[in-house]
Amino acid sequence: MRMQVKHKKRWKLKNRRQSTHWSTYNSRSENIFQKISNGIKGLAPSWQACIPIACLIVLFSGYAAVAQTPKGPSQEDFDNLKVAVDTLWVSVAAFLVIFMNAGFGMLETGFCRQKNAVNILSKNLIVFALATIAFWVLGFALMFGDGNDYFGLSGFFLQGADNSPATGDAYKGVFGALNWTGIPLSAKFLFQVAFAGTAATIVSGAVAERIKFVDFLIFSVLLVGISYGITGHWVWGGGWLTEMGFWDFAGSTVVHSVGGWAALVGAIFLGARTGKYQNGEPTALPGHNMALATLGCLILWLGWFGFNPGSTMGADGPAIAHIALTTNLAAAAGGIAATFTAWAYLGKPDLSMIINGILAGLVGITAPCAYVNFFSAVIIGLLAGVIVVFSVTFIERMGVDDPVGATSVHLVCGIWGTLAVGLFAVGPGIYSWYGDGAGPTKGLLFGGGFGQLWFQIIGIVAVGVFTVAFSAIVWSLLKSTLGIRVSRQEELEGLDIGEHGMEAYSGFVTEASSGGFMESGSVDDMSSETGDVPTI
Repeated sequence: MRMQVKHKKRWKLKNRRQSTHWSTYNSRSENIFQKISNGIKGLAPSWQACIPIACLIVLFSGYAAVAQTPKGPSQEDFDNLKVAVDTLWVSVAAFLVIFMNAGFGMLETGFCRQKNAVNILSKNLIVFALATIAFWVLGFALMFGDGNDYFGLSGFFLQGADNSPATGDAYKGVFGALNWTGIPLSAKFLFQVAFAGTAATIVSGAVAERIKFVDFLIFSVLLVGISYGITGHWVWGGGWLTEMGFWDFAGSTVVHSVGGWAALVGAIFLGARTGKYQNGEPTALPGHNMALATLGCLILWLGWFGFNPGSTMGADGPAIAHIALTTNLAAAAGGIAATFTAWAYLGKPDLSMIINGILAGLVGITAPCAYVNFFSAVIIGLLAGVIVVFSVTFIERMGVDDPVGATSVHLVCGIWGTLAVGLFAVGPGIYSWYGDGAGPTKGLLFGGGFGQLWFQIIGIVAVGVFTVAFSAIVWSLLKSTLGIRVSRQEELEGLDIGEHGMEAYSGFVTEASSGGFMESGSVDDMSSETGDVPTI
């Protein structure tokens, strides 16, 4: 009984506490609702009418959010993503190729004498700016605009119909030659203008240390704006060489040989540098900074991974990886071959030959990089490394003064790389990106006969003849009007002072001639330096 009484007392006490708690809670709730009610009553009638509508909207929107079945990505989403990824890849590749201008600048500056460093750097810097404008105004339209088998006739200033990134039959525009790549027109132009600038830069090295700055600028604009665009149309613009069956994946002929032919003609018209030939025999005029030249080579090697793999103009993983590896293998093989060839032929492992051997391998693999296997890439690079050593010395003995070996690297090895397509192409069906109509037929060494090699020879000759003729006309006009060569005194003093009024190494001891040094600014003993300077 006592236990029951205790439980009853506890229950009553607990009940009273809960009643007190709930009464307090109810009192607070009533106060809150009273405040809300008073607030609503204080609203205008129109706002009071909106409250039920707002409640219904919240109710049904919550129901819709719960009831809606989530959708997966649509085909349009996938297509947009592909365009974005392809555009990103091509843009990065273009940036790498543009960065190659720094490599050319360092390489040429290092291979030449310090009294001409500012001049060479100025040319390599301004040439891409000029190439960009010239290609935008004329070159891109001549190269890729719809026209005939020989040059484009539409798309100047990048104007005209264009619905990129549509491809194939869905493309409706004036740049039908590029309807195979699904990226915006601006990305197509950015990548191609980087190539155009490279062709003009090649000329800079061959004519270094004696050309007037203004003549080089004029020639570069005309080369990129007219000549490069026309020959490029034959190959990459759907022109007559394309229809015939000529193939050049990334530009051994379209870019490098064109630049090389123009450089060779320019070097011939200019004549040799003062002091280069003594009694008819070539003498060395050593470059002043091989560290810069080596740095330039490494920058170019890196940039080539935009040059060759970027020519897929789309993010095709297997193709990019294959092309990057063939490019690297050929460069490595070229450097090794040039090292040992120079060691055996010249008696020493000449660093300048090692540098040019690497570049020779890169130029040689540029045309066939997507069409050959890895073993063939090594062979192409090895032969390019050997060829460049003998070519440099042969051209020098022929009386053509090329301070950096641009003609041997870009022209001679560009020809070799273009021929390599007709020798080593594995044929369609081996690689996923290389089907029927998307590349050359089998090369001679892979059982394809002489057919593809013959097409390659025709393309080399055709592009070479046109470029030589165009370059000779332009150089002749410039020589007869403005004069293309600086004076003897200006050449001996250095183009930095004569052309630009500044020095790259102000305050440092600078060379007086090919054989000695003197304090900067003194030219008293320069007249002892001999050599043939053509009459201008």
